[in-house]
Amino acid sequence: MGLGSDMYRQQILDHYKNPRNYGELEDPTFSHVGENPMCGDEIRMDVNLADDGETIEQVAFTGDGCAISQASASMLSSELQGKTVEGLLEMDRDDVVDMLGVDISPMRVKCAVLAEKVAQDGAEIYQGDLEKDRTTTED
Repeated sequence: MGLGSDMYRQQILDHYKNPRNYGELEDPTFSHVGENPMCGDEIRMDVNLADDGETIEQVAFTGDGCAISQASASMLSSELQGKTVEGLLEMDRDDVVDMLGVDISPMRVKCAVLAEKVAQDGAEIYQGDLEKDRTTTED
């Protein structure tokens, strides 16, 4: 294990212990909840869009789960600010794994990408592309 890997592990622990943007937004443009029933992770992502209706202005999350899922939600909440909804929808699991910066086992990838999937499904529900009562499940 190299020094770089240790640095990223410390970053994950820092985001887990001191999450960025943790909480709920008052009157978000859209909000969505998802879970990983295999692991017990649960995340709610709140998103406010700018007046242009496309630019992500503010992101907050709440939830409970393992260090990977919560650190990923924290990092993603910062990463998404300033991106467009289209940019969010174009993200894939490799983007999130790269953001975390460490090798993640196949079982833990589901924990890592939960926040991304919740935010993406929330955006698609907002755009009318998914049914309103859908709960994101990453299992």
